[in-house]
Amino acid sequence: MKIIIAGAGAVGTHLAKLLSREKQDIILMDEDEEKLGRMGNNFDLMTVNVSPTSISGLKEAGVAGADLFIAVTPNESQNMTACMLATNLGAKKTVARIDNYEYLLPKNKEFFAKLGVDSLIYPEMLAAKDIVDAVKMSWIRQWWEFAGGALVLLGTKMRETAEILDVPLYELGGRNIPFHIVAIKRGNETIIPRGDDTIRLHDIVYFTTTKKYIPYIRKIAGKENYADIRNIIIMGGSRIAVRTVQILPEYMRTKIIENDINRCSRLSELVDDDVMIINGDGRDMELLTEEGIKNTEAFVALTGSSETNILACLAAKRMGVTKTVAEVENIDYISMAESLDIGTVINKKFIAASHIYQMMLDADVSNVKCLTFANADVAEFTVKQGARITRSQIKDMGLPKGATIGGLIRNGEGILVTGNTLIQENDHVVVFCLGMMIKKLERFFN
Repeated sequence: MKIIIAGAGAVGTHLAKLLSREKQDIILMDEDEEKLGRMGNNFDLMTVNVSPTSISGLKEAGVAGADLFIAVTPNESQNMTACMLATNLGAKKTVARIDNYEYLLPKNKEFFAKLGVDSLIYPEMLAAKDIVDAVKMSWIRQWWEFAGGALVLLGTKMRETAEILDVPLYELGGRNIPFHIVAIKRGNETIIPRGDDTIRLHDIVYFTTTKKYIPYIRKIAGKENYADIRNIIIMGGSRIAVRTVQILPEYMRTKIIENDINRCSRLSELVDDDVMIINGDGRDMELLTEEGIKNTEAFVALTGSSETNILACLAAKRMGVTKTVAEVENIDYISMAESLDIGTVINKKFIAASHIYQMMLDADVSNVKCLTFANADVAEFTVKQGARITRSQIKDMGLPKGATIGGLIRNGEGILVTGNTLIQENDHVVVFCLGMMIKKLERFFN
């Protein structure tokens, strides 16, 4: 597949790195020659030092033969224009990064498609949704819903209170067990577990289940005493912060601490009156105490500095906050954040890459989720007529090592699977797999 990526910023370079490892034909465009030089020297891809809105530059990059054109520069208008030009010059499919929520409204989808922009991606909005999912339940690290919540994936860290520590998985329930453990993150290792594996203290365990049995998982994970979140302090008045407070449940009360007085004024125009805007440094312990950190269940750090966000979450933990969320854009810091026991880590690059990645798959994939800590992905496939995966039971399917089926949705109902399960046409199948293996699984669903 020939893929042109316009924009060698954080999202563009991360996506280019991922796709180049899959031996895709990748062309990276940018006006910054220095950024391109670093990428061209270290990865298997071609670079073109031109503006993505230059017709001659797009022709030079070979846009006429592109299967996918992705515009992810920091400039929304430039991305939209580049996609329109790319479509008219022969690109088969286009994706534009945006920062205007209005563009995402369903009524505008057809309008942009006519202009030549097939898909829109708003990383900040996607990040906000992940944050809201993270704070809805104080005891969960990651949360993902499939088919409107018919099946859910959740990740939670094992503490001393967990009932399932040091017990072989085959002893946990048997055929009627109401959950499936799809992965265990232990230190720097991600394990696709078998029956004789055990869960250890400090493991992050990923379960698939239905909503009915979430209280049961909370019980066996020893998290029943975790307080429900009603009060949140957000450090940093970024666009992610604005989108987060706009979609938080009404019962949650929020304060935003922002150091820039001008940004505070702007925030007061962008958010509802019931959101308190505070001008100050979110790392100031005295300020946090004054603002009621002792009675706050969640602290969310969304400044432009990964280091600041990690340190601020650590400080909040020491002051008794149950749930912390840190935006960590520096990938090298993610494992450190986990080792320091930062609760939930948000990374826009991972989130955006997950959504764009599903667009290049041949199979019918409605969801792709990157699990930040686990270096793994979860995908929701729709089973086509005559697909290979319908021909035998799961245990005889020969799925590649590093992949497991977490469950399926049939006629709107979430179903947990066993080795004897026979998958049917039109089922929605949730697959867990290690680092970017989704492409290898396509052949089972086509």
